[in-house]
Formats: sequence, structure tokens, C-alpha cells
Amino acid sequence: MVMSDAFDGRLTFDPGSALVQLPYTEYLREHGAVFINSYTNSPICCPSRAAMWSGRFVHLTQSWNNYKCLDDNATTWMDVLQESGYHTRSLGKLDFTSGGHSVSNRVEAWTRDVPFLLRQEGRPMTDLTGDASTVRVMTKDWKTTDGASQWIRHSAASLSQPFALYLGLNLPHPYRTDSLGPKAGGSTFRTSPYWLKKVSQQHISVPKWLPFSEMHPVDYYSTFTKNCSSSFTEQEVKDIRAFYYAMCAEADAMLGEVVSALRDTGLLSSTLLLFTSDHGDLAMEHRQFYKMSMFEGSSHVPLLLAGPGVKAGLKLLQPVSLVDIYPTVLDLAGIPAPGSLSGHSLLPLLSQSTALLSDPHPDWVLSEYHGCNANASTYMLRMGKWKYIAYADGASVPPQLFDLSSDAEELHNVARRFPQSASIWTKFCAKPSTIPPSPKKCSTTTSSSSVAGGRAWGSITPVPLPASAGSLTGRRSLNIMKKPLMSGLKFQDSLPFFASHP
Repeated sequence: MVMSDAFDGRLTFDPGSALVQLPYTEYLREHGAVFINSYTNSPICCPSRAAMWSGRFVHLTQSWNNYKCLDDNATTWMDVLQESGYHTRSLGKLDFTSGGHSVSNRVEAWTRDVPFLLRQEGRPMTDLTGDASTVRVMTKDWKTTDGASQWIRHSAASLSQPFALYLGLNLPHPYRTDSLGPKAGGSTFRTSPYWLKKVSQQHISVPKWLPFSEMHPVDYYSTFTKNCSSSFTEQEVKDIRAFYYAMCAEADAMLGEVVSALRDTGLLSSTLLLFTSDHGDLAMEHRQFYKMSMFEGSSHVPLLLAGPGVKAGLKLLQPVSLVDIYPTVLDLAGIPAPGSLSGHSLLPLLSQSTALLSDPHPDWVLSEYHGCNANASTYMLRMGKWKYIAYADGASVPPQLFDLSSDAEELHNVARRFPQSASIWTKFCAKPSTIPPSPKKCSTTTSSSSVAGGRAWGSITPVPLPASAGSLTGRRSLNIMKKPLMSGLKFQDSLPFFASHP
């Protein structure tokens, strides 16, 4: 398994193939399966990885933010494999246990009612380094990749038992901005001319931004905390996006080192190879960079798997998420999965098995966010062509509803036209169900998690909007800032408190 950081899942299928050369991602797509609608269960590093390693939703493990995640002794699927006779090896970025990040990552999520910004990200910027022969920009990742490749060549090939290797990368996560100090976040998109040549400049789009007056309150807040509220030229935006895609190309090359090592040792035909990421990066979509959002650039992740028993060239539209990796790995290894998992095995989908009829995979995915840079806990339900986003307690902040089949850029919130969507969300959170088992409701009260049937979403009837109506509701009733930042740090109006503990 190769897991990158901040890799936009949309690059693993069209139009990604036109934007940037990703030959090894393309290799997995041609020789295995690609999940077109795969999502993170929380669009930030630590909670996302906690969900992947535990196979359980964030609200069940209480992995609220980058500071509070799994306990050190938590059982992961890698532990289960080891107990079942596998030789296991983990290299690189793991980042799923508590306390690995600065305290501010915890504090910011719990003090959203203060009338000023506790911290603001560095303004996104680009940094061109090296020359046309500079291949190794992220030297830390290359060193880890070399270690993985050498282990495959020198150890895995001679093992008498099956093995499980995990390689965690930092790329294409933006680099730390040195001028902001060692505790600052990453806002520098850095690459070399070598990797920029892999990017098709003519295919780079300039995302459309909503005016501040039309932005959802949570997106409005995030734009300021991410330091994207000031002016950007069109060229600045295109450069940031180009550099990001170039960083993805460098990460793809590291995946290629693993493929090459497996091929050279004769292990490629007998090894299952999985590539994914913890979240994506907005790369200036919706006037934001970084993650921490349910928009596609942030929440959509790659998920490709190739190897024995996986049909080549398989494109799967079924919505899936990172919690599905745990039961899938155990299913592939023939190991019974515990009954407390939130995820479901993808093996029936991968093998096109008739078992789908008796045990279908849910037709929805759930993602949630409780960390910094957003002023409300966020829940996303993706089902069919719809993406529904609820905030806080489901009443204080207006929801969002996007029809991704006709609004891929997620610029038209149609929640007011479909008031029934709110009741479907209520049923999803409150109706008892065994798929998946959950001791908590998705918002602020205790209940069982549930599943709302996808067909109900297809039958809701739009309510005509008056000509004067905007795309959001309730914005005037929210005491959010109504003026731009004056000092770069303080708000002109106090912000409402939205409890981050679901």
C-alpha cells in the first residue's frame, strides 16, 4: 500500500490524465481497478488516517482533529495481518495517533466563538527549485521510498511468508513555509522545472469563485483562516495549480519505484498493490487551498488496486471511502473481519462477484470534520449524484446540497429547492440500522447511525425559488463577519460558537 498526502482523487481519471503525466497511476488503472467515487472520512491528515487504519468512522474513534486521534495501542489492520502470520513493514508517514501535531491544532477547533483569528495560514505561494535535471525535490519522501524499494528487493523476495508493506508519503502536501516558523502550516507549493514539464499548462483551469456575498458562512470563514481573502492574479492561481500537479507527478514517480521493485523481483504478479491518499487539496478552488472542506478537491481521494483476482481496466462508480480498506485487506487475506467496523469489503466489487446480491455495499459514504480552519463541525453524505453537507447541529448553519452530475464545480447550492433533503439527513442519522453499527448520532445527540436509501434522493421534488432568492439561506441571521479583515488577524464581528464535539 502506498498512501500519499493531499492527492486529489479526480486526477486518477479524466480529466486528470490530460492535466498531468501520472504514468504509474495510469498503470494501476489499466491493470487493475479504479474507484471513481472514493472519499476520505475526514478531510484532514490524522483523523482521515485514523479512519483508514481502524476501519471506523471518526465519531466512533473520537479522532476529532490533528491532535486527538487513535490511542497508541489501537488495533489496525496491519496488526491483524501480523497476528495472522504476515511479515509486516511500515515506512514513512503514519500520522494517526494522538499528540503528533501542535496543541494549536486542538485548541483552534474548540474556540470558534472568539472574536479574532487564533492563527492564520500562510498565504499560498509557489517556489521553483533546482533545474531541469532536479528529480528529487521532496528528499525525505525519496529516502523513505528508497527504503521501501530496497526492502522489497532484499527482504520481501526471500520471505517464506506473505508480507504487507505500507509506504506513507508527504507529497503532494504543500511544504512548510519557513518564514512563518517551525510550527506554521504548509502553504508553499514547491517543485522543479523537471516536474513542471509533466504538467499540461493549456489544460490548467482557473476556478470560478463566488463573490463573498454569496459564499456559505463556513466557506467564507475558511477563506480567511487560509489567508485567501486578498487579491490573486489569474497567473498566481494558475501557477499554484501547476505546481500542485507537478508535486502529484513526483509522488506518482515514487509509486513507480515500488512497481519497479516488485517487477524486478518477480513479485508483481503475486502482489496486490493499493494506492490512495488521506485527502486532497483545493489548489485555489472555492478561493481556498489546503483541505478541511467537503468540496471535491478536498474530500475526493484516489483509490486504485491491482493484482491477483482484480479485473484489469475496471472502473467502479460505487461510492466508497477509506474505512472500506480495513475489511477489504482482511477479506483479500482470507481473515475474518471484526463486526465493529464501519467499512465494507470491496472484494465483491473488485471481483464482480454475485455476492453483491446478498451483501451489497452501501450506496453512500459519510465524511465529517471537526478540526481547525472551519467554524462549524461538518458532515457530508455522498449518495448517487447528490452531495449533502450539514453543519453543527443541523439547524444553526444552513446546509448545502449539490447535484454533481450538473454542477461539478459545486457552485450552486440547491438545498432550498429540495427541503426534503434535510429530512433524509435526519433519517440517516436517527433511524436504527445495522449498517454500520454506531453508538452516536451524526450531530449532537446520542442515537444510532443509519442508512437512508439512495432511491429516496432520486424522488425528491424541487421547490421553485422566487427570482430574488439567493443560493443560501439564513446568512443574515448568522453573526459572521460582514467586513473584510483590517489587520489580517482580527474580525470586525464576533463569530458564533459551533461546538465541534458531535
